[in-house]
Amino acid sequence: MRGDSARFRGEPRRDGLLTARFGAAESALVLVAVAGGRRDAEAAHLAAADACRWIGGAVARSHVRLSEDIRAGRRGDLKSGLHRLTDRTYGKLRARAAELGVEPDAYTASLRCLLLSADPDCRTRVFFGVGSGGLFRLRDGLWQDLEPYIPEGGAAPRPGDEQEEGPDGDRLTMDLQITAPPAPHIEGPAQPPAEPFRFRASVARPGDTLMLCSNGLAEPMRGEAALPGELAERWGSEGAPGLPAFLADTQLRVKGYADDRTCAAVWEA
Repeated sequence: MRGDSARFRGEPRRDGLLTARFGAAESALVLVAVAGGRRDAEAAHLAAADACRWIGGAVARSHVRLSEDIRAGRRGDLKSGLHRLTDRTYGKLRARAAELGVEPDAYTASLRCLLLSADPDCRTRVFFGVGSGGLFRLRDGLWQDLEPYIPEGGAAPRPGDEQEEGPDGDRLTMDLQITAPPAPHIEGPAQPPAEPFRFRASVARPGDTLMLCSNGLAEPMRGEAALPGELAERWGSEGAPGLPAFLADTQLRVKGYADDRTCAAVWEA
């Protein structure tokens, strides 16, 4: 949804969205990518579209291995592999900025991705990305903020940041890692100081609702208690709504929040 502020100024929507399925049968992999361009950048909508397209191409080329790693619960391999794919995507964004003759910060976007296995017996849900946005889970009527982060001063983790075990006892934990300088094969100019690379692999339970969203929805979810309360009431008991109801739910207005909103939700059977 284009935000009220962008609509008022006649500007394009800065968010990008890609949903794609790679492979076939139980080995298939579903990718949802949400990108948000910078608020002050003229080509924000183009950068967001490029980020979605390029991460989609990277996942497509590696989907067989990624699908195997998700089904086997190989968290370390997933983290390192997705980190490399994300680095390559941002390398292409930097190269595109150089082609346009602008600074890298003027042609970039936040990127949030969710990977789901088509195997009905695989309950592992993999999140990765860079920049602002949100990952939330509705469980037992309450929303949990699953955003990977490093607590300041070694503070206790927030609710929802607990470790989670896979079916074989493998710890599937949220993790935050500072992106390292690009490898020699990464395209584009030298990388400026990077934002953290975020990764989390979690185990879904029947009845869960997992929501991936851009910052335009993440901010009111964190800053205004009435919105998550209303969404919990609408989404928590009757299962997935129809498409018109879903679109109406995601457009619930919250005073003081007028940015673009993009989200994708997964209802666990």
